[in-house]
Parts: sequence; structure tokens; C-alpha cells
Amino acid sequence: MPHLIGPDFIGIQVADLDAARAFYTEVVGLTAAPFAPPGAVVFQTAPVPFAVRLPVEGFDPSKALGHGIALWFGCDDADGLHQHLIAQGVTIAFAPKDGPFGRYFAFQDPFGYTITAHTVQQAA
Repeated sequence: MPHLIGPDFIGIQVADLDAARAFYTEVVGLTAAPFAPPGAVVFQTAPVPFAVRLPVEGFDPSKALGHGIALWFGCDDADGLHQHLIAQGVTIAFAPKDGPFGRYFAFQDPFGYTITAHTVQQAA
């Protein structure tokens, strides 16, 4: 029987593509990929690519975006990223704490999405 393998691309819709590119590159520190389809910015994230894109039909940015969906990003230092985002004026959903995947916290992007960042444990 055919079956799903797992996520291999994550994209969120935003009403302002330039503002989304600026937030995710200049504030969060992601790098935009050199190529993306029209109306989208793809970032060089691994192992799963992440993108922001202009809305598809029926998009309403006044609704609770991503409600019920957990978007987790690995990072090299959750506490350091938390402090950096606070200095940039980013809204923090909850402060760093220890969890099953190491230190983690969540922030809100300017478009209404909540992003969780956790320190990726390096293999010894």
C-alpha cells in the first residue's frame, strides 16, 4: 500500500512577502535560497525546507494562523536565540525551558504564526 514518508517541505502563507523575507532573514537569521517559485521565498533549512508564500485563494490573515499546528525549528542555542529575539522586539510566546528535545521556547512572527525553537543536541 502507498504510504506517507514524512514532511519534506513546510510553507506558511503571508500577506506581505517582503516583510516575511525581512523578518526571517534579518531578525531570525535564516538564509534565503537562491531560487524560489514566483510569489514565495524558500529558506535554506535542513533537513526540511521552509518557505513563506503569498496567499492562495481564500486566505484570511485576521484568523488565528496555524492554530493547532506545531512548527518546531532546530537551532544551535535556544537561550541565545531567545535573547536575540527579545532584543529585536519579537513577541515571545513562552520563555526557554527544558523539554524532551532539550531547551526550547516559542515566539510569534509578525504574521500570527507561533514558532517553537529548540536546541538541537549534537552527536558526541
